[in-house]
Amino acid sequence: MGFNRTLRSVPFYRDSHGNKASSGPKQGNLVPDYGFALQNGFETILADTRRMLAETGESPFYESVIAVLEAAMDFADRYREEARQKGNTKLYHALCNIPRKKPASFYESCVFMKFLLFTLRCNRNTHITPGRFDQYMYPFFEGDLKAGSSEESLLETLEEFFISINFDLDIYSGMQQGDSGQSMVLGGYSPSGEDMYNRLSELCIQASLELSLIDPKINLRASSRTPVQRLEFATTLTRQGLGFPQYCNDDIVIPGLTALGYAPEDAYNYAVAACWEYLVSGNAMDIPNLLTMNFPLVVETALRQELCRCASFDAFLDKVKEEIRRECDRLMEAAKIREKDGEFTQKSPYLSIFVGGCLASDKDVAEGGAVYNNYGIHGAGISTAADSLAAVKKAVYEEQICTGEELLEALSDNFEHHAELRNRLLSYPKMGNNEDYVDSLASEIMEAFSAYLNGKPNSAGGIFRAGTGSAMEYLFSAARVGATPDGRKAGQPYGSSFSPAITTKLEGPLSCIQSFTKFDMRKIINGGPLTMEIHDTVFRNEDGIRKVAQLVKGFIDLGGHQLQLNSINRDRLLDAQKHPEDHPNLIVRVWGWSGYFNELDKAYQDHIIQRTEFMC
Repeated sequence: MGFNRTLRSVPFYRDSHGNKASSGPKQGNLVPDYGFALQNGFETILADTRRMLAETGESPFYESVIAVLEAAMDFADRYREEARQKGNTKLYHALCNIPRKKPASFYESCVFMKFLLFTLRCNRNTHITPGRFDQYMYPFFEGDLKAGSSEESLLETLEEFFISINFDLDIYSGMQQGDSGQSMVLGGYSPSGEDMYNRLSELCIQASLELSLIDPKINLRASSRTPVQRLEFATTLTRQGLGFPQYCNDDIVIPGLTALGYAPEDAYNYAVAACWEYLVSGNAMDIPNLLTMNFPLVVETALRQELCRCASFDAFLDKVKEEIRRECDRLMEAAKIREKDGEFTQKSPYLSIFVGGCLASDKDVAEGGAVYNNYGIHGAGISTAADSLAAVKKAVYEEQICTGEELLEALSDNFEHHAELRNRLLSYPKMGNNEDYVDSLASEIMEAFSAYLNGKPNSAGGIFRAGTGSAMEYLFSAARVGATPDGRKAGQPYGSSFSPAITTKLEGPLSCIQSFTKFDMRKIINGGPLTMEIHDTVFRNEDGIRKVAQLVKGFIDLGGHQLQLNSINRDRLLDAQKHPEDHPNLIVRVWGWSGYFNELDKAYQDHIIQRTEFMC
C-alpha cells in the first residue's frame, strides 16, 4: 500500500533554539474528516486556503497550512519516485494522482488513507482513528463495482490496506504495544432511520476474519432494529479471539450526545476514539480521556471522614455524593491547570486541515478552531464502589456485625486478623448478579457524577462529559486505594471500565448484563464498555454463535451503551505466560484495544487471566 517507514529510528525535531525535541504536536484521539480530504484532494484544499489568505490579508494559520500541504505533497512525490524506481507501477500511477487530486478508484482511496494515517502519525498526532471507514470510502468502493471490478479484487485491496496499517506500530504512541488507536466504526443509522450498514461494512468484517490482525479494531454500531443475522456474523469475528467487534448502541448513544449539545446530524455521525470514548466525526477536538473519577477513592475518603458520624446509611450515602461533587470540582480545576501549563496549546496546522471549523474560522485546533472542544472524564471502579457501599449498608447499618470504627480498623489493617469479617463482606451482594440491592447504589453514584459534571463549561469553550471508562486506571487508580468494604485488599485492581469486580462470583452472562443496563446510560455517555470474557468453547458450533449473538441483542434491547466481548481460554493464557514462544499470535482485548498477549506487561496479563470466563 506504500508509505511505510524507511528509517529505523524516528528523526528528532529541533526547537527554535536548535535543541533536539522528541515530540511535536500531541493533539489526537479524534476522528479527522477523511471524507473532506478524499473528496477534494490537496490541491483543491491548497487553492482554497490561498484564497482565504488573500481575503484576510495576513494569517499565520493559513500560511502554516499552505506550508504543510506543500510539504505533504512533496513527501508523496518522493514516494512516487521511489515506486517508479522499484518498478511498482500500480503505486506509481496512484501517486501521480493522489494526494493532489481526488482518488479515481478504491485502490487510490486506500493509498490516500494510508498516506493520511501515516503522515498524521509522523506529525505526532497520536491515536488517530479511522472512524466511519465504510461511509466515507463507500463512494469509491461503489464506483469500482459499477465500473466492473469484482468484490474479490476489492476485498484483496481492502486486506492490503488492513495489513499496511499494522506496520510501524512502534511510532504509534500508546500505553502498550498494540494501543495504536486505529479503531474503525461500521454501520449505524441515519437521522431518517436508514440503516447505513453496507456491503463494504460486511467486507471489513470479512477482511478482519481472514487476516486476524490487531488493527484495525472493529466497532459495530447497532440498535434494537439491527438484524440478528448481522450480530451472528459479527460474533464469528469475536470467535477469532481478537477482542472485537465492540458494540455501540445507537438507541442510547445518539440521544445521549444530543443531550450534551451536539447537533443531531453530528450525533448521528458519531464514531469512537482510540478505545471506546464517543466522538463525533470530522469536526471535534474533544479530549475524551482527560482525567478519571476514582469512585472507590471517593468512597474511601467519605468512609474516613464521615462514616462514624452518620446515624443512617442514607446520611452516609449523601456524604458520598457530596464527595463525588467535590471530586468533580477538583478534576475540573485540574483541567484548568493542565491548560495553563500549555498541555493543549501545541499547534498542529496539518491536523487542523482535517478538523471541521478550523479552516473556516482561521484557527488551529489548539486555538479552539474545531466546532466542538469538550472534555471527557472517565469513571473508574464503579462496581467496586457500589459493592463497597452495599457492604457498608449491610454490615454497619442493617446486620450490625461491626461498628463503623471496627470496619475502618479492618480496612486500615488490610484485613489482617479480620478474616471472618472479610468473609462476611465478600458474601454480600455484588454488582453483576442482577441484585437491585447493589445495582441501585451504582445508579445513585453514577447519577450524582453525571448530573453534576455533564454540561459544566470548560476553558476551551466546550463542556465536560461523564463516562464509565477506566482505561489503564483499573490498575493505576486502584493502586492508590487501600482495602475496601467489599473485601478487596489494598491495591488490588478494579474491573475493566464498566464491569464487575474481578473477584466477583457471577451467576451468568444474562444476570451480568441486567446489572449493567439498569442506569439510564444516555446520561453518562463519554464511553466505557461492559467487558465480558466468554470461554472459547462456547463458539465451537453454530448454536453457540447464536447464543452469543442473542446475548448481544439482549444487551442492546435492555439499553446498554457499549459492549466488548473477549473469547478466551484461561488455561491457554496461563500456558502463554509460561511458554510465550508457543503462542506468538495470541491476541486479547486489554481495555479498549487488542494486543498480542506476549507483548503485554505481566500486570495486564494477570488481570485478563483473573476475569470471569462465562459459559453461555
